[in-house]
Formats: sequence, C-alpha cells, structure tokens
Amino acid sequence: MDGLAADLVAEGEELDSLVGGLDAAGFAVATPAAGWTVAHQVSHLAWTDRWTLLAARDPEGFVAALGREFADGLAAVDRGAAEGVGEEPAALLTRWRAGRAEVARALAEAPTEARLPWFGPPMKARSMLTARLMETWAHGQDVADALGAVRTPTDRLRHIAHLGVRTVGFAFAAHGRPAPAAPIRFELRSPAGELWTWGEEGAADRVSGPALDFCLLVTQRRHPDDLALTAEGDTARAWLPLAQAFAGPPGEGRRPVSAP
Repeated sequence: MDGLAADLVAEGEELDSLVGGLDAAGFAVATPAAGWTVAHQVSHLAWTDRWTLLAARDPEGFVAALGREFADGLAAVDRGAAEGVGEEPAALLTRWRAGRAEVARALAEAPTEARLPWFGPPMKARSMLTARLMETWAHGQDVADALGAVRTPTDRLRHIAHLGVRTVGFAFAAHGRPAPAAPIRFELRSPAGELWTWGEEGAADRVSGPALDFCLLVTQRRHPDDLALTAEGDTARAWLPLAQAFAGPPGEGRRPVSAP
C-alpha cells in the first residue's frame, strides 16, 4: 500500500510539473476532451479527490451526497470540472495539491479489507488508490496532448494495465453485453522492456503490445486503430473497442487520427 500510495504521489507530481508554471492563458488551453480546458482537467481531479476523501472517511455520507449531487445524472461531473474555470491558477493548484496529498494518506491508512463506496462498484482502498493513479495519468495525458508535451512512460503503467485487465467484464457489461466466458491472455511490453502478463498462458484469446498503448486504450485516450496492439480471438477482438478502466457509462473515446 505504501508503494502504491507513493506511485500515486509521483503521478500527481508529474502532472504538476506540466501545469505548475502555467498562467491563466495556459489553463484556458483546450484539451482533447470536448469542451474541457486544462483548468477543467485539473479541477476534475480536485473534485474527484473530494469524493474520494468522503468515501474513505464517511461512506454513509458519500452515498447520501451521491443521491443529491447526481440527481440530474452526469451533469455533476461537468459541474465539478467547471469549478476551476476562471479560478486563479494559484488557487486551483493549491486546492488540487492539498486534496491529492490527503487522498494518498487517507487511502494508505484505510482498513485494507473495507470496501469503499464509489460511482461504480465499491472498492477496497488498494483498488481506489489504483483508480486514482489511473485517472491522474489519463487526465495528465489530456493535458500533455494539449500542451504538446511528451511524457516519458514509467513502470507506474503496470497499475493502470492491471486495472484494465480487471475491468474486462465491466467493459462488456457497460455496453449491455454479458461477461465473456473465454479467458483472455494479456502480454504487454513494459517501458523498460520487461514482459508483463495476465491470464492463462494457453488461452486462445490474446492481447499483446506495448503497455503504454494498452493504457491509452483502457483509459480511452487513443482510438484502437492508432495503437500497436494485437488482438487474437473473437473475445479479444470484441473487447478492444469496448475497453474501459474507469467507472461510469461507456465513454465516447477518441476518433482515429486518420478520421476527417
């Protein structure tokens, strides 16, 4: 848990290195997420951190607040992202930095077997830490793309890849389809060249390729056509366009680079 919390902190610091020096004009730059600027991205992370802390410290309060705030559906997500638009960059950064540090501490100290409520199925603290790292990385990718920055992939991607593997059944269910009966073998090449594997070695259905591309897929930051991933077998090929490691309804994903 300490190592995972440290990785979450490191992921936040990497994104901070991209946005920490931006002025108001920099925070107003549009990102690949339709209608969202850099300020929306950072504000969304700060907003989600508040929900995470509520889930960790007051589960009953989380459930009650969820019913109130999401009475009009996912509009609450956009409201949370909009909180930081127009806010002074220094104030937004201070709010985000304080929240993410508190989340790392709270989840590292949470009872390991307790299941915390969330927007999707309840999660143990370890899974919640992984989900926060995944979301920080994914929104960081949007910011990097908006600013024309190229991030150096790290072995922290393994946490995101693991979440992508664990959510295969969820991705099918989110599209109204039954969980697949056939197992899928995942073989991913880490940034350092190591082979990361999940699933039965002899499985007929397989997904292979760079871990970075896999993480871009399951966070829906790139279209499958733009990634160097190979899917073998009907189940693996069916999963590829459905892949989704985050809670909530199916995302719109991204259009392929070649699309008009």
